[in-house]
Amino acid sequence: MKLLWSSRSPFVRKVVVVAHELGIADRILLDRVNVTAKETNAEVMRFNPLNKIPTLVLDDGSIMIDSPVIAEYLDETYGKGELFPRDAADRWQVRRLHALGDGIMNYNISRLGEKGRGAQASEEFMAAWLAKTTATLDVLEQETESLAPLTIGSIAVAVALAHLDFRFADDAWRNGRPRLAAWYAGFAKRPSMQLTVPQDVY
Repeated sequence: MKLLWSSRSPFVRKVVVVAHELGIADRILLDRVNVTAKETNAEVMRFNPLNKIPTLVLDDGSIMIDSPVIAEYLDETYGKGELFPRDAADRWQVRRLHALGDGIMNYNISRLGEKGRGAQASEEFMAAWLAKTTATLDVLEQETESLAPLTIGSIAVAVALAHLDFRFADDAWRNGRPRLAAWYAGFAKRPSMQLTVPQDVY
């Protein structure tokens, strides 16, 4: 399999963390690509008309796009379905945590893009995205116990927090959130996280 990949993308990292947790990372070729909101990448567009990563090219030529889809495919195909619980009592809570983690990543990327506009950046947008991120972190602080099982929810939240450290360290998200900080400190020691530390390489 081939994964269109970047060491800067938290969504790509989430998929690679899943691959490591499932023990199949060595079966996936990482193909570094660069995508931006204002340009198209011909190589990526050949496989994914949305011009987004991660994009997974299977051995038979089939294409999987979008990190939730790719992660669930890998879990169902190579795992035991434990990262995406099938039991209704757990499934929706895990999916909710997954959405919260992905939501933080989306706001991070929006903030980063807006920040890159320099003097033209909208302070209103930046403040709103930060406020929404802060509110989500406060919710996670109150619900840290739900992150204890290894699921796609806990992986997404951990990768989102790591991306905050990577891009917005000055936010100091740990302040006032001791339980979430302690949980993340433990999760960050997992080999899957240690092997996928983000790097600002194009």
